[in-house]
Amino acid sequence: MTFDYSFSTGILLLFVASLLTASCGSSDEQARQADSQQVQPYPVLTLYPRSIELTSSYPATLEGIQTVEIRPRVQGYIVDMPVDEGDIVREGQILFRLNSEQYEQEVRSAEADVKAARAAINTAEDEVQRLSKLAEKEIISEYRLQSAKNNLESQQAALAQAQASLENARVNLGYTNVKSPTDGVMGTIPYRIGSLVSSTISEPLTVISNISRIYAYFSMSERELLEMSRNVSTEGPNTSLQQQVANMPDVNLILADNSTYAQQGTLKLASGLIDRETGSASFRALFPNPKEILRSGGSASVQIPFRRDSAVVIPKSATYEIQNKRFVYTVSDSNTVQSTEITTLPLSTKQLFVVEEGLSAQNKIVTAGLGNLRDGTEINPRPVNADSLYQSLTVKEQQPAD
Repeated sequence: MTFDYSFSTGILLLFVASLLTASCGSSDEQARQADSQQVQPYPVLTLYPRSIELTSSYPATLEGIQTVEIRPRVQGYIVDMPVDEGDIVREGQILFRLNSEQYEQEVRSAEADVKAARAAINTAEDEVQRLSKLAEKEIISEYRLQSAKNNLESQQAALAQAQASLENARVNLGYTNVKSPTDGVMGTIPYRIGSLVSSTISEPLTVISNISRIYAYFSMSERELLEMSRNVSTEGPNTSLQQQVANMPDVNLILADNSTYAQQGTLKLASGLIDRETGSASFRALFPNPKEILRSGGSASVQIPFRRDSAVVIPKSATYEIQNKRFVYTVSDSNTVQSTEITTLPLSTKQLFVVEEGLSAQNKIVTAGLGNLRDGTEINPRPVNADSLYQSLTVKEQQPAD
């Protein structure tokens, strides 16, 4: 029996080719599966116009609605201080007593001068009456009678002068009791009992601060002022800046411990001019202070709310920054990403940006994992529920900072 080697060799080659073909097909399928596995899932947010309330904070200095320096009107030694530093005082309450002996003596002397002037008037009146009868009988001349009348007028003027001196002496005596001109809180007292004080002292006796209401003074840049005016609803095209400020909602006060003051305040312009050197305008916010928690000289921050309707709002975590420019990754219809530069509103929140340029409604952006993306990367989009996302970010906004 003869064995056909050529036939066997052909069968063997065909078998090997089949194996190679099967192997190549399996490799291609594995490669395709590997490629599909490399398309990673990413959360993707579809943008829609939203309404958002923004806040902007400005460092402020607190001042009572009335701050009065207390200075003596007369010279004297302090003999009594019925109140102390930090006490709450009322209008007309005595704060300091000065030694009054000198002024009491001046009052007594002025009273004596008034009595003497009145006695002189009585004498002059009697003289005029006597000479008038003699003049009627032509016993004396009219000139002598007129001289007596002139003397009476002179004595009457002397009485008026003496009465004025008495009144002045009484006023000076009253000034030895230094009284509060307003309700308020006592400041520091640099002088003590026994100190000689006068109207020319370098430091006031104390400072009374009326803190029933508090002004919070702060500055706003010209750019922020323009942005504020664009966001305030007005009733007419010629509405003034003062009217725009009057239309602003109530503002909040953030205290030094980062807590929010219980009472809201109203915003007012403190100056009608923009400072040329700083490029800022001065404002003040008025806050009621019924419990007198706020004190003059304190520091706080005025928080002004602004509302934007139909705004494009994105999470801050969905952005990244390169060379002071901000970017997001937008998603195309083919599920590839593209780096897109955006411009955001300066009045942002802690968790959100309001986009002015670069994005519009219906755009899709990646919200997490940006560090692993490059332009042209294909992703597996996982839609994010916008309402749930913004609600969670709003909750974070309200949480106090650590």
